[in-house]
Amino acid sequence: MEFYEVIRTRRSIRSYEPDEIQDEVLRRILDAARIAPSGSNRQPWKFIIVRDADAKARIATACGQQAFIADAPVVIVACGKNIEYNRGGYMGDFSMLVDVSIAMTQLILAAREEGLGTCWIGMFENEPLKQMLHVPRAWNVVAVTPVGYPTGQAFMETSERRSLEEIISYDRFDWEDDCRRDDVPIPRSGRSTSSP
Repeated sequence: MEFYEVIRTRRSIRSYEPDEIQDEVLRRILDAARIAPSGSNRQPWKFIIVRDADAKARIATACGQQAFIADAPVVIVACGKNIEYNRGGYMGDFSMLVDVSIAMTQLILAAREEGLGTCWIGMFENEPLKQMLHVPRAWNVVAVTPVGYPTGQAFMETSERRSLEEIISYDRFDWEDDCRRDDVPIPRSGRSTSSP
């Protein structure tokens, strides 16, 4: 598949077939995360692969009762190690989040290339997940995603994105409206089994 088609047609999938994912396919998408770039090549990530039905159900509960998560054959929990880092000023405290998010993005795009659906879950209770999955104190959960084959024709390009003219400027921050208010709305339509 052409790279830009992968990007254009990646969707957040909330309905999955029960079909198992072959180990070699799963390893390919995990390898995409493994080779992701990170600040100073620290690679502060671990990925927990969850297939057990009871464990998936408990993860779904810790993710705001989002039951569809447990319907996927695999759930991946991305963890990051806290790093004391002063590069980038305020970004130092958040550098681990950036690094793990880059790796997670590569994983999700690789999944799309394989015909697999994902849904980046950012709403979760960190401490219950850590306890459930035996995550050490110095590590935190950064993201969760179900992984599986979507039901129906789920992969399609979305129209719910701002235009380039709305998000780029040259040489300086040049959006007067955004300087006056912080509640710039994002257009949304009705939610279906796949969404932006």
